[in-house]
Amino acid sequence: MSEVDSIEAASRRLALALDALDAVAERRREAARGEDAMAVQVHTLGDDRARLAGELDHAMARARALEIANREVAERIARTIETIRGLVGGEE
Repeated sequence: MSEVDSIEAASRRLALALDALDAVAERRREAARGEDAMAVQVHTLGDDRARLAGELDHAMARARALEIANREVAERIARTIETIRGLVGGEE
């Protein structure tokens, strides 16, 4: 093999190695973009979770307040019914 052939073979190997290096670098950049996108998604999910937890707490507090109000109204209705029964029964 002549010196020119050796240099050409080495140049081809170098070009192949550089192409392989470029391909690896591009895959790494794509992976980094994927990781960045994943980090954004995780952050968004965390924000959504916090918002939903707050909404749930608010809904639970409202449900408890409505249950208390419902019990109070039911008691008033029961007392009113008893009062009306007493009045109607007293007139007979």
